[in-house]
Amino acid sequence: MSRRLPPLNSLKAFEAAARHLSFTRAADELFVTQAAVSHQIKALEEFLSMKLFLRKNRSLLLTEEGQSYYLDLKDIFQSLQDATERLLARGAKGAITVALPPSFAIQWLVPRINKFSQMNPDIDVRIKAVDFDEGFLSDDIDVAIYYGRGKWSGLQADKLHTEYLTPVCSPMLFQGDKPLDTLDDLKHHVLLHDSARDNWKNWVRQFNVPGINVNQGPIFSHSMLVLQAAALGQGIALGHSVLARPEIESGRLVCPFDEKLVSKNSYYVVCPQSQAELGKIAAFREWLLAQVKEDQQDDNFV
Repeated sequence: MSRRLPPLNSLKAFEAAARHLSFTRAADELFVTQAAVSHQIKALEEFLSMKLFLRKNRSLLLTEEGQSYYLDLKDIFQSLQDATERLLARGAKGAITVALPPSFAIQWLVPRINKFSQMNPDIDVRIKAVDFDEGFLSDDIDVAIYYGRGKWSGLQADKLHTEYLTPVCSPMLFQGDKPLDTLDDLKHHVLLHDSARDNWKNWVRQFNVPGINVNQGPIFSHSMLVLQAAALGQGIALGHSVLARPEIESGRLVCPFDEKLVSKNSYYVVCPQSQAELGKIAAFREWLLAQVKEDQQDDNFV
C-alpha cells in the first residue's frame, strides 16, 4: 500500500512559518520569496483540506489543527536533523580507502600521507595501489586517483597536477662516451618507455627531432619502473614531472634538456559526486589539493 504524503517543500515551508509565525521570516530562512512560502502553505492546506493559519490584526496565528500538526512536525524535523548530524559525524572519522596507481602511491602519496594522519587522527587511511579502468569506483573505494582528461560520469573530479614530460637520465650517462649536448644526441642512447611508445613519439614530434628511432627500447608497465631503469643508467626515460621530481631532487636523475611537453592527461582526485562533501572524504580531498598547491609553489622542475 503506497503512502500518501504531502510535498516535502510544503512541509518545510509550514514548519518554518509556524515556528516564526511569519511568512517573511520563513522565506528568509528558506532563501525563497514570501509569495513562494504562501504558495506552499496554500498547497498544503488544499492537500489536507483544512486551514492551518489565521490572519488577525496583521499577525499570523496557527489554527488548532495547525498547532497540533506543527508540534508533531517539529519533532520529526528535529529527528531528521539529528540523524543527519550523526551520519556526518560517522563520515568524519573511521577508515577511508584510497585507490591509486602504484607509481603515484610510491612517488607522491606515501611520502606525504603521515601529514594527513597527523591532522586527522580519527581517520585511518587505507592505501590500495591498483591498476584499474578509470570511470568506475567499486563500493569498497572512497576516493581514487585517476590519470586522464578529467571527464568521468557521476564522479567529482578535481585536477591535482598539470603534467609535463621531459627526458631524464642518470648522471652516469654524462660520464660515458656518448654526449648529451643536443636533442640529436638522443639517437645514440636507449629510450626507455612507460607503458607504450606514444609519449616519446609525441615528444619527438613536438620538438621536431629527426633520426630518433622511438620504436626501440624496453617498455615498462609502471612509471616507477622506467624511472628506476633510468636511475640505473640503462637509458633515457621521458619523465612525468610529478613522479620524477623525488628522483631529480635526490640527484639520482637529471634533466639533460630543457624541452618539456605538456601532457594532455593529468592526475585527478575523484569520488562519487553524492559523497564529495562527506566528512572524511571532504577532509582527504581538501588536504590533497592543499598539498598540491604547496608543491606547485616549491616546484622548480615544472
